[in-house]
Amino acid sequence: MSDINTEKVFIFAGRATENLARRVAEIYGIPLGKSTVFQYADGEFQPSFEETIRGGVVFIIQSTIPPTDNLFELLMMIDCAKRASAEKIVAVIPYYGFARQDRKDKPHVPIASKLIADMLMAAGVHRVITMDLHADQIQGFFDIPVDHLYGSSLFMPYIREQFDIQDVLFASPDMGGSKRAGVYAKTLGNSFVMCYKHRNKPNEIGEMRLIGEVEGKHVILLDDIIDTGSTICKAAAIIKENGARSVRAMITHPVLSGNAVEKIEASCLEELVVTDTIPLKRESSKIHVLPCDWLFAEAIRRVVQYGSLDNLYETTIHRKGVIHRM
Repeated sequence: MSDINTEKVFIFAGRATENLARRVAEIYGIPLGKSTVFQYADGEFQPSFEETIRGGVVFIIQSTIPPTDNLFELLMMIDCAKRASAEKIVAVIPYYGFARQDRKDKPHVPIASKLIADMLMAAGVHRVITMDLHADQIQGFFDIPVDHLYGSSLFMPYIREQFDIQDVLFASPDMGGSKRAGVYAKTLGNSFVMCYKHRNKPNEIGEMRLIGEVEGKHVILLDDIIDTGSTICKAAAIIKENGARSVRAMITHPVLSGNAVEKIEASCLEELVVTDTIPLKRESSKIHVLPCDWLFAEAIRRVVQYGSLDNLYETTIHRKGVIHRM
């Protein structure tokens, strides 16, 4: 057991993911921390904790989705906790924004995900909990512990419940996601296929080809982010044209920019399964949301109790507020 006084554990919410944070706190078993954000007329804002956190372990839950105010609000809340003499500060970032900028893919561009890691550490955070980073190496941008959770903890149980595994084939919408599809296939004893994608520029696909056979299979496309929806919809169309019985997508972070929801609704996808790391801008009969609140609540519990997160990654399911081992 931990030597941390559980009365000194606090969970606070940023405005971007307040609903998720409230459910995480409820599952963990404590009330959501009291905080306010004062808004100036010109758009400047000032977060404030409305209770004493001196000597406490403070978890601040905020996805860094656009606008960048959400990132800056998280940084300010970390600074706020540091100046209020919190013992430990943990940033819980369900969706780590700017993660697609994890390397220099051409001259004269930033590595924004590294810059954000530096900013979080400079603000005073002691630990980060996040889920399905766009690139695993982002963990190495930090000089503090990073607990990296996986959407597979939610998607794999759903797949087992909904399908005869023998009829399922996994697919990656691009070469970069082949590792993810391979992990699912290996874990569940299936095969996987890939789509080769060439972009003319960001968010614009020039060419896509299917590598592998999908005839007569229920195909599940896997990815970490769905933004405009163009890649997933085009991949689904190609897979369906090649004889798949059905095509679904399971994607952790529903960015869903612009008219992405309309594209999903007009596509041949039977279902898009996502998590609630990002609140949906609007609902759709084709979009099914798996809550990740229990996963982050359990991760927080294990961090507080110095427990291992190893068996949390791909082997747990949640039923009626209780976490069961599979």
